[in-house]
Amino acid sequence: MARTAQRYLEEAIMTTQSPLVVDLAAVAPNRRRGGDVRAMLTPTLVGATSGFMGMAIVGPGERVAEHYHPYSEEFVYVVSGDMEVDLDGEAHPLRPDQALLIPINMRHRFRNVGTTEARMVFHLGPLAPRPELGHVDTEAAEPAEATS
Repeated sequence: MARTAQRYLEEAIMTTQSPLVVDLAAVAPNRRRGGDVRAMLTPTLVGATSGFMGMAIVGPGERVAEHYHPYSEEFVYVVSGDMEVDLDGEAHPLRPDQALLIPINMRHRFRNVGTTEARMVFHLGPLAPRPELGHVDTEAAEPAEATS
């Protein structure tokens, strides 16, 4: 049975010097911007101090709505699937085994343009002064049925 995110948090508080392994299944999906975004290695979950890392799972025809990060660079690595990323309105293909650095304040949107699920690892750093300042949405996410 997978440990819960609460259990990881408790372990992080008790053992701040020990490395922690976080299972994808232990992290609740965030679908607010579209796709299935899971922040896995975060200040809250594991005590990270310089940034956070996670996985984005984007189904065929789905997207992660446009946004930007006023304090953080975003590092992205495509594990599987055919993606396009719109950077300040300009489309760029992203394929498996490709990585991308998105500078601070650059608007970006991820779209799965393939026929299979896409998976991307992401890392953002440095951290914003407060979590609610880390993302600025520039468009609303579409309902899942509207993106397929």
